This record gives sequence, C-alpha cells and structure tokens, in this order.
Amino acid sequence: MNRLEEKRSRLARRRTKVRFAIRSRHARPRLVFNRSNRFLAVQLIDDVKGVTLAHASTMEESFKSGGRKNKEAAKKLGELIAERVLKLGIKQIVLDRRGILYHGKIAAFADAAREKGLEF
Repeated sequence: MNRLEEKRSRLARRRTKVRFAIRSRHARPRLVFNRSNRFLAVQLIDDVKGVTLAHASTMEESFKSGGRKNKEAAKKLGELIAERVLKLGIKQIVLDRRGILYHGKIAAFADAAREKGLEF
C-alpha cells in the first residue's frame, strides 16, 4: 500500500469506529458534518429509524452571495441547521465530525449551532 491509500484506510476505519460508538452509546440524533472540495453539508440522521430528519448545504441559494467553503459559510450553515432542527423540536444531538479535527470550519460551525440553542 502506498502512503495515500494507508491514510485513506486509517480515516475510513476511524470514521467507522466513531459512527459505531455514537450509535451504540447515544439515543440522540446524529448531526453529520461533510465537506467536499467546493461545498459544506450537514445532515441530521435518526439512526434508530434510519432516516434523515433535516439537512443543509452551502449549495443552497442563500449561500450564492458569499463564500461556500470558508469559516463564515460554516458559521452561517450552523445557524441554518440549528433553526431547522429546533423547528422539529429536537434540542439534544450528537456531532459526528467524520474523523476531521475540531478546528477551523468545524469549530465555527459547532459554535454557531450552540449559540442558536442546540446541545451537543
């Protein structure tokens, strides 16, 4: 295996372990943060039922004017998903970072969601 394949396999293993730990220890819905090369996306998933309860992405029309992958976009995304989740009557969730360090965009996203009233 070359270095890149090893790095990807370690990340996949870490994501699987974290997802299993979250599902087995918490009865709360899971807020999954995804990032691609161009966009940021978030889903609120109920693992018991296996359904997506809410989602938000920087591909939406409200993000056209500003950046789509910077810290400001992450902060705005956190506020947006918090509003949608609170409309569903859910206040306590678990954040699934998918093996990404809690720094930069993820920290800005989480802080904005907490300020709006989500607990995780």
